[in-house]
Amino acid sequence: MHPILKMALQRLALGVFTLFVVSIIIAGAVEFLPGDLAQEILGQAATPEAVAAFRAEVGLDKPPVERYFSWLGGVAQGDFGTSLATKRSISELISARLGNTLFLAGFAAVIAVPLAVTLGMLAALYRNSWFDRLINVSTLSSISFPEFFVAYVLILFLSVGYGFDARWVLAVLGLFLLVEGFGAVREGMKIGRFSMFGSVFGLLGLALVVNAVFGWWSYQVGAVQAFPSISNISPDASFSERIYRSFLPALTLTLVVTAHMMRMTRASIINLMASPYIEMARLKGMPPGRIIVKHALPNALAPIINVIAINLAYLITGVVVVEVVFVYPGLGQLLVDSVSKRDITVVQGCCLIFAATYILLNLTADILAIATNPRLLHPK
Repeated sequence: MHPILKMALQRLALGVFTLFVVSIIIAGAVEFLPGDLAQEILGQAATPEAVAAFRAEVGLDKPPVERYFSWLGGVAQGDFGTSLATKRSISELISARLGNTLFLAGFAAVIAVPLAVTLGMLAALYRNSWFDRLINVSTLSSISFPEFFVAYVLILFLSVGYGFDARWVLAVLGLFLLVEGFGAVREGMKIGRFSMFGSVFGLLGLALVVNAVFGWWSYQVGAVQAFPSISNISPDASFSERIYRSFLPALTLTLVVTAHMMRMTRASIINLMASPYIEMARLKGMPPGRIIVKHALPNALAPIINVIAINLAYLITGVVVVEVVFVYPGLGQLLVDSVSKRDITVVQGCCLIFAATYILLNLTADILAIATNPRLLHPK
């Protein structure tokens, strides 16, 4: 048997066992959810006899272990059961919402992955330059805030229509240029044959900061209402309309996950830049950009693929907060609605789908990493 195929089967078996353990944890956690489904559906005015009859009808009077194995047997056959709150098939509910979640995650991935890899290569190419520092500060700032905060900021500026004075935005840019220009002068950094660019940046930054203080020049940016704050996508919506309405949620996820992938790409390439074959390429006169793309990047793919797969898994499993903020009709919104209704069977189904997706993407990452670097099959 081929070593990669053997490894894939071993990881698949481990993934199935992990999913089984996760299903036990999910079922146990659902049992501790506060409130009573029967009381929630029938209302506070329901009599104890009516509540007891409803619990017997939906099977809530059975022991938790018996209900778990009954649910697990149905899942093994592809049947997630019936919603206790709406009496609809859970498979039907999940399939309708899962497509929207996968579309949102795919939309964000199409933007985030090429952007992160490109920024990571450029940051490694211009290591310790003002560009490298700007990219690091920007990406780290985006992941330092929780998703809901990033989402509300985007809604404020791109949906609600908040006007602002541009001189304060330029003041922040000026402060950055002032600090970077001073650092460039101190370190004697050059661009080509010119060494004055640090002083120019510093003076420009100082001018922007002073302008913000005295208000010599200001420009009021008008209200921008480019994208909707509620991503109410209907099933019959066209592709262009889905792109338009899901742009803000996708942009939120992009800002959250880009930093991890960019920094891993940068670190992996920088670690390889001291390798002998990279030094040989430099001695041959090969341009730095071509060295990174042709020699460094292919050998750095293993850790990059791993972090990309983990972030793709996050795009699917971590969309709950973003979907709630934008009222996006995805699996995360269904999970939150089901928790509020105490619909435990739907909660179990959604959580199991999220867990299976995360395990599958991690398995794919391991296989792709080994396929790009077969030496990982033989650890030291």
